[in-house]
Amino acid sequence: MLIALLTVEYALHGNDSLKGKRRVANSLKQKTRNTFNVAIAEAGTEESLTRLRLQVVSISNNERHLRSRMDKCLLMMEAVCSEEMTYSELEIFDAD
Repeated sequence: MLIALLTVEYALHGNDSLKGKRRVANSLKQKTRNTFNVAIAEAGTEESLTRLRLQVVSISNNERHLRSRMDKCLLMMEAVCSEEMTYSELEIFDAD
């Protein structure tokens, strides 16, 4: 079994409130969950109002399928969010 971890960071230019950050984060998380049936959570940027890091996790027995799903997830996250994506990384781990 393989586990994919996609890390995506956004710069929230001009954001000065937790409410604004939550609006962006919740929208991205909901759209990603609904479209790809993956787990997604904010990780490591809870104290910042101008940075948002989301991590997306999915599992599969097929690496090709897993990479395809995560690539499509990344493209969708980039397309639906008006904020600047500053970083993305895909890691795949063998769980066996």
